[in-house]
Amino acid sequence: MGRGSIRSTAGTCGRVLLINPTNAIAEAITTNLQAAAHTLGLQLHILTASTERDFDAVFARLIQLRAGLIIAPDAFFNSRTEQLATRALRHAVPAIYQYREFAAAGGLISYGGNRSDAYRPVGVYTGRILKGAKPSELPVQQVTKVELFLNLKTAKVLGITVPLPLSGRADEVIE
Repeated sequence: MGRGSIRSTAGTCGRVLLINPTNAIAEAITTNLQAAAHTLGLQLHILTASTERDFDAVFARLIQLRAGLIIAPDAFFNSRTEQLATRALRHAVPAIYQYREFAAAGGLISYGGNRSDAYRPVGVYTGRILKGAKPSELPVQQVTKVELFLNLKTAKVLGITVPLPLSGRADEVIE
């Protein structure tokens, strides 16, 4: 493994993307991540869930694949962050999602923009539109700061050693 990588004694060998197929951008996310995985010489399995009932099949397949889980951004998953983190930990699946709440609930890693920072411009834009601005003339904005949260308690349970340089770069280390 390369310098600075996460080392595991848990035997995880695959990568799985969990995507909500009803999400309007699901296909674009899947295509982009498959291309990135191909560039890195990695195999990426795609699993889908759009209802809570789908989670049982997803985690059963994850266990068969002995895979780590990447959870795609989605409102359905946002509202089930704790449930996904709890299941990942219960099934000993290393998992990453974009919001801090995921790592705080027992997920291994969270990496993404701050939810408050993402929603604040929505209020500003709403105000501008209500004052007469045309939505088509407003610039597209995106989060410019990303945050890394590591749950070392979960890493220990999973048998994962997180290198000091990576934990040193984290915005928060949950112990």
